[in-house]
Amino acid sequence: MTQWTSAVGAAQLARLLKSQQDRPAGPGSRRLPAYRALADGIRLLVLEGRVPVAARLPAERELALSLSVSRTTVAAAYEALRTEGFLESRRGAGSWTAVPAGNPLPARGLEPLPPEALGSMIDLGTAALPAPEPWLTRAVQGALEELPPYAHTHGDYPAGLPALRSMIAERYTTRGIPTMPEQIMVTTGAMGAIDAICHLFGGRGERIAVESPSYANILQLMREAGARLVPVAMAEGLTGWDLDRWRQVLREAAPRIAYVVADFHNPTGALADEEQRRRLVEAARSAGTVLVVDETMSELHLEPGLAMPRRVCAFDPAGSTVITVGSASKAFWAGMRIGWVRAAPDVIRSLVAARAYADLGTPVLEQLAVNWLFSTGGWEAAVAVRRDQARDNRDALVAAVRRELPGWEFEVPAGGLTLWVRTGGLSGSRIAEAGERVGVRVPSGPRFGVDGAFEGYVRLPFTVAGAVAEEAATRLAAAARLVEAGGSGGGESPRTFVA
Repeated sequence: MTQWTSAVGAAQLARLLKSQQDRPAGPGSRRLPAYRALADGIRLLVLEGRVPVAARLPAERELALSLSVSRTTVAAAYEALRTEGFLESRRGAGSWTAVPAGNPLPARGLEPLPPEALGSMIDLGTAALPAPEPWLTRAVQGALEELPPYAHTHGDYPAGLPALRSMIAERYTTRGIPTMPEQIMVTTGAMGAIDAICHLFGGRGERIAVESPSYANILQLMREAGARLVPVAMAEGLTGWDLDRWRQVLREAAPRIAYVVADFHNPTGALADEEQRRRLVEAARSAGTVLVVDETMSELHLEPGLAMPRRVCAFDPAGSTVITVGSASKAFWAGMRIGWVRAAPDVIRSLVAARAYADLGTPVLEQLAVNWLFSTGGWEAAVAVRRDQARDNRDALVAAVRRELPGWEFEVPAGGLTLWVRTGGLSGSRIAEAGERVGVRVPSGPRFGVDGAFEGYVRLPFTVAGAVAEEAATRLAAAARLVEAGGSGGGESPRTFVA
């Protein structure tokens, strides 16, 4: 019986491997034999989840041709992987990827670190902060007071509670964007919103234009929905979008939808200005592309007096081009799984109708809690606490990384929750692997790209402060030294530390 459940083509695997090889070697790194470098590259792709477990690998001759190496090199690499437990083979069925017994299955997104590991690992994998108390407790208490009338109903509100839909619409209206409750659907987080939009507009095989880099979990969601991702490179640094590239991609690829993060982009932290927003909406309208705008970071501006540009949907007064996604999860707390969609009423009706076959609705108690925050001023007070915390964390992490890793390059964003860091010529994937061994979890750059891009980057969120931020930077420096010395390979078990 065949043991593999998917397949990786020779050309695709060659592209993924080439992205690792394109990064210059760090000072003092040792040159590995060709077969060993190939085996390490495939093993790293499996550990990162970029090549799935139980994926059939190309035949030796086919991969050798794609890589322009000898078949002997590929055969030796496959044999090394079999010896280490990362490959299984059967005559007539080929070879497929595996993980050794006792190793955790690799995560394909950025799942939070399990609670039992928090004592031994500093988690820089998830861009989320603890709840801003006392506002979470007050919001839940306020929700409980409002709950009794709803408890006498069936509890299913596919479009969201009317009171919360009205409140979200009013918040857009006060920002100069007239909005009716009929233009709002409440969802289970921003991920739930984008999943619903992708299923409505981006069926299997449809093209979706995405920023390059972009948010890893959304990219994975789109891949699993069967979309064909079309990457559009971001401009350098924090300058945002390259509109010439966007116009070209929208015109030539004609994607059904495009996904963008205009406010403190995840992972780069870039903030698109008003002219960029206006021109992108015009380009999308001209191409017939639906522009999905993720606003989950929009309220996390960290510099006092920063003048925020108008929302992207302000440049689409007819409401025919832009669909906006918002959420309480980043600005307030990730455990508050409340998101929303703002779109034309006919789009909202279609999304609500499709929801009957998905999750039916969003938890009533959490909707009441967010509505309490919006209606009492608690939201503004809580977000102010969040901004102060994120700013302090950002400044501590920036200072620590600059001290411990002076060769790493980044620009400090004016908001959001993430630093996008160029790792001085080292492989971000290998730093992530070495980090697991020295007690710091960090996502590598390729998770935020398409087909292995951004091997020379890592993303660092502002989730730790003070002494923990300093220790995180110290451990990252230790991971970098392991990579420079060629010591990140071999499949050794992670070491544990007490944070």
